[in-house]
Formats: sequence, C-alpha cells, structure tokens
Amino acid sequence: MSENSALLTDLYQLTMLQGFYRQGMEETAVFEFFVRKLPKNRSYLMAAGLEQVLDYLESLRFSSKEIDWLAGTRRFAPAFLERLAEFAFTGDVQAMPEGTVFFPNEPVLRITAPLPEAQLVESRVVNLLHYQTLIASKAARLVWIAGNKLLVDFGMRRAHGEEAALMAARASYLAGFSGSATAAAGMAFDIPVYGTMAHSFIQAHEQEELAFLHFAEANPDNVVLLIDTYDTEQAAHKVVGLASRLKAQGIDVKGVRLDSGNLADHAGKVRDILDRGGLREVTIFASGSIDEYVLDQLLRQQAPIDGFGIGTRLDTSADAPYLDCVYKLQEYAGIARRKRSEGKATWPGRKQVYRNYNENGKMRGDTVTLDGAPYAGESLLRPVMQGGRAISRKPSLQEIREYSREQLHRLPEALLRLSDTPEYPVAISAELQALARQVDRQTR
Repeated sequence: MSENSALLTDLYQLTMLQGFYRQGMEETAVFEFFVRKLPKNRSYLMAAGLEQVLDYLESLRFSSKEIDWLAGTRRFAPAFLERLAEFAFTGDVQAMPEGTVFFPNEPVLRITAPLPEAQLVESRVVNLLHYQTLIASKAARLVWIAGNKLLVDFGMRRAHGEEAALMAARASYLAGFSGSATAAAGMAFDIPVYGTMAHSFIQAHEQEELAFLHFAEANPDNVVLLIDTYDTEQAAHKVVGLASRLKAQGIDVKGVRLDSGNLADHAGKVRDILDRGGLREVTIFASGSIDEYVLDQLLRQQAPIDGFGIGTRLDTSADAPYLDCVYKLQEYAGIARRKRSEGKATWPGRKQVYRNYNENGKMRGDTVTLDGAPYAGESLLRPVMQGGRAISRKPSLQEIREYSREQLHRLPEALLRLSDTPEYPVAISAELQALARQVDRQTR
C-alpha cells in the first residue's frame, strides 16, 4: 500500500463523507490542528512534519483498486463511490514553519476547504504531524543539552515500523542532530549517515585484535572500533598497539565506541589509555540507553565522550510517547463552531498566533486571537498551500535546522531546563473569548 493511500484514514471519515455528500454539505470548513496540553516532561514542543502533510494533500486520490475495495464492503452507495473516484484536495493551508517552537492551544496548522475534503484528511494529517513533532521535540532537548557534541539517531531497529524509522531520522535531524544510522534516511532526505560495527563482528573472529584489523582494512576511511565486547580497557590497549601498524598502511583510527557499562567511568579510563598511547585525536563515541537525562548526567560528570548514539528512547520518545493533539472544526459555512465537551472545549473561529520578544530577543509570551484581528507581534501561521497546491518553495532540511536552532536560542533559559520549568504565557485574546461566548449562546 502507498504511504499516501487515501485509505490511510479512519472508517468514520468515509461514513461521514457519505452523509455530507448525500445532504449537499460541501460549503467551506475550517479545521485546526493543535495540542491541548504538554506532556508531563515537556515545557515546549517543536513543529515538524509539514512537508509530508503537503505532499499528502497534493497527491491525495482514490485508486481504482481502493474504490473496488470500498464497493466490496457494501457500506457505500454507487453515487458516493463515483464522487470518491473524482476526489482531489482543493483547499488552502496555513501553518507554522517546521522547527517552530509552540505551546498548548496554539493552532499549528489550519486547513480551509470544502467540508468533505477538510474532514477526510484529518486522520492522516494528525498521524503525520503528531509523530514528527513528538520526535523533534524530544530531539531538541537532547540537542540543547549536548551543545557541540555529535548526536546520531540510532533508533531504527526499535522504531514502530519503517515509516517511523525514516520520519524519526528526519525529525531529529531538523531539530539539530548530526545525522542518522539509518541508511535509507540518507538516500531519502540527504541526511548524513554514520555507522561503526556490531559486537557480532568481534565475536565472529577468534581474536578481538584481528577483528579490529580486518574492519580497519575493509573500511580505511571510517575506522571506529567497538571496544566493549569483552574487556573494555584491554581492548583500548589493543587499539593503541594496532594503531601504529595501521598507520604504516596509511590508515588512521578515528574513534572507539562504548555501548555498555558505566559510560563515564569507562570513558575516563579509555581516554587515559589512548592519550598515553599517543592517540589523543581518537574520539570516544558512546551509545546504549541514552536520553537527555543520561546525557545531562554524563556531561555534568565531565565524561570525556565526543559523541552519542541515541536510539530507543528517542525513536519512541520513551518518557512522553504521545501528544494530546487534535484536529477540530472551527468554522463551517461562514459560522464559527465550538466544541464544548467537558475537558475538551475548543476556541472557535479561524485563529492566528502572535509572539512577542523581550529586549534580549527571548520569547516573552504568545497570544492566540482571531485571524485578521490587529495584534502586535510576530504572526506564526503562514500561507503554504492554495487551491490544493504548495505556493512557496519548500525549505531544505538544512534551512529548517538553522531555523530550529534559532528558535531554541530564543526560548527563555528556564524553559530549556529538563525539570522545574515554568509555564510559558499563552494568552487567549478578549476577541476570541467574546466569540466563544457568542457561539455558546447560539448553540444553546
């Protein structure tokens, strides 16, 4: 099945569409994607996934095979299936650029389109924005803590499927990671790829030193040796002994990798062995159940580690594995709409987010107000699609990386901590509150 199959949706989207078409409910609708509240361990989020959403909307069609399958379910009338055979997205999209830092109740993306079109795309739009935003937000925390350290996405094998692995590589890279171990991400997104060796390579040899030699001779430009298969410090001595032999062949040892045990303790001992052996330029790379909390601890201990592979805890966002994000109807047929469900009420109408900064260029506070209402500050939602077609050049991943780094540097210092963070001020404008009261009176 294509990754952008029209059937990548919930069944109820199709049953609702059949009802909309039957009643001629095809006037303009406005839906917005936003996050209701932050996870326990987050003080901000970073928007990601917009490029994939735009690609999905531009290419959205029902294939004849999909129409045949729907017909075979006997749930849908022939007239409805004929409409689906002609389906295409013709709407407009406004969105925050990828890499934008945002907060609860702020629309990240707004879709304006005929009601059936805007409704059908809900499930896949949420699916695409949710996961990459989740991973980019996790990665941004690691990037800030790591400073100038090398960070590599190591999480493919524990990611929740093929698409998740690729999107995690993309999202972490746009948030500031150095690259990924996933080869397909290099091909798909031109992301730098990194790789060393597995313990199995060492175990397949009778002698550890012979494994090092064979790997170096096979990969002379990428000699990073895994040294914790047996005895970490003894292996470091073997690397020192082998280095001069490799040097005679024109091969330099670039680094060693640690993947287990007390990383700070092993790194200190290995650094000392390498330095005494004249290998001061050889780097130490560490992996193994590392997240921002472990990374922060290692850096506070001044562990002599130059780079980190971040795997399972990144690609699953282990401490906050989901976002309370939704895509809700805010206007239909020119009339503002509002959900009033207990604990899930929404703010009605088309909205814009304005951000203000202090004299040092740091974010001071945001205001959510009605789109078009005059308000001071930087407007965050920008037009990206009109009439079903993207209207501007898509930024490169490198440009998004630079923008996301700027966004992190403009966050208040207190929000960049891993714990005990204050709540960022997001105000709901008086105009928006007044509209909500008006809608409530009308719907009662």
